[in-house]
Amino acid sequence: MGFKCGIVGLPNVGKSTLFNALTESAAAQAANYPFCTIEPNVGEVPVPDPRLDRLAAIAKSAEVIATRLTFVDIAGLVRGASKGEGLGNQFLAHIREVDAIAYVLRCFEDPDVVHVEGRIDPINDADTIETELMLADLDSLERRIPLLEKKLRGQDKEAKKTLELVERILPLLREGKPARLASVADEERSAFNALNLLTSKPVVYVCNVDEASAATGNGYSARVAARVAKEGAGCVVISAKIEAELAELAPQERQAYLAELGLSEPGLNRLIREGYKLLGLITYFTAGPKEARAWTVPDGTRAPQAAGVIHTDFEKGFIRAETIAYDDYVALSGEAGARDAGKLRLEGKDYVVKDGDVLHFRFAS
Repeated sequence: MGFKCGIVGLPNVGKSTLFNALTESAAAQAANYPFCTIEPNVGEVPVPDPRLDRLAAIAKSAEVIATRLTFVDIAGLVRGASKGEGLGNQFLAHIREVDAIAYVLRCFEDPDVVHVEGRIDPINDADTIETELMLADLDSLERRIPLLEKKLRGQDKEAKKTLELVERILPLLREGKPARLASVADEERSAFNALNLLTSKPVVYVCNVDEASAATGNGYSARVAARVAKEGAGCVVISAKIEAELAELAPQERQAYLAELGLSEPGLNRLIREGYKLLGLITYFTAGPKEARAWTVPDGTRAPQAAGVIHTDFEKGFIRAETIAYDDYVALSGEAGARDAGKLRLEGKDYVVKDGDVLHFRFAS
């Protein structure tokens, strides 16, 4: 599995249109009025990776299985949502379940599509989203304190660590800063993640522009890019209309349509790359006559844990990993050629998997 990405935005910014296009479905009802998406719609898409198709062709694989990304389309957010306005906390619970959040910002003008706040201002929209999420986190942490203090009186060591963490994050939130800016030591990371704060999640800003601006962006998206540069977040310029039109075309017609617009690839590909980069994810492959398959793991994962993504027995009984770099696999026409050229390596338990590795795990059953 790749990762789960929540799509969040104010009403009428093109959020559900984008979700429909990215998942090539009509699961979310896109309409020109607030709250047309009442329950979170969930869609899975294969993560496009040309390397996988190349490996499958070389290995003559009967089946090609891409890793998958889950999109969660969450109901339109409005100012005051953290206090129950609009759909209130109903949507906030759904955001807690995702790995990263895409803030969809309206960067286009269209008099036929109303803006919930009466003006086009993507920076203000981003601030509204972030503020509501911070207020929800603030409320969540303040509610935890009495219980943590009670546990602390019972000499609960974990409660002490958690309370110290909470007391460090609260001032940030009160200053209007997201929890992801908190300084968290490696040994605190597990406790921090357990707090499940909305603003602790990595953010990708998605600038929804008009069709003419899809290749180069516009003044609105440039303002967002300037903000992102200061924050270290991700940013993607996408036209939801173009993505919707692409979803209606046959696969062989899509590239020609993109070329006409000055685009080399769909917005989905760029969004996935940003998500992988933000979350520190890489892809390794398995390839053989039966199937070629892509697997997603965090960068820095060691071979036994990478094997465990396939099956827990692979990790428990791990012996070694037969490893071929992607470029070597392709240049030498597969496993046999790589082995003959001395490019197939036997790696042990301490080996850190690299992006693009083609692996075959040996394990004791």
